[in-house]
Amino acid sequence: MKKTTGTLTDILKKTKPEKVDRYIEENAEEMFFDSRPFSSYMRSLIREKGVRLQDVFLLADISEGYGYKLISGEKHTRQRDVILKLCLTAGFSLEETQRALKLYGMSPLYARFPRDAVLISAISSGRREITEVNRLLEQNGQPLLRGSEEM
Repeated sequence: MKKTTGTLTDILKKTKPEKVDRYIEENAEEMFFDSRPFSSYMRSLIREKGVRLQDVFLLADISEGYGYKLISGEKHTRQRDVILKLCLTAGFSLEETQRALKLYGMSPLYARFPRDAVLISAISSGRREITEVNRLLEQNGQPLLRGSEEM
């Protein structure tokens, strides 16, 4: 993926509805053709980073079975912290984390929310260990990243 979503949106704003097929053709490598874009995105990015899913689940304190079901779309969580923990322990950048949250259907981190500000800072500075991120949250009087209670 080379173009940002913002760039693609700008192109689309100038594209007439009759020409959308051309837009899709010209930007095919930028598109998600899979019916489960979150799953495809997570798997390809984790593979690209050279980490194993099992290690991500272990570091995120998410059971392997539940983790695989989340990534595949078989299970769904309403806890944004679970997705954040996966992104953190997989070593995602801030941009990658924001995209994962959006693809999962969750709100991205927002700099005006104190807790999100701490998380943005931690991710941007390369903090990947949940205990370290929780320590930063605690030091700033913010709720810790929650567990992965399976439903």
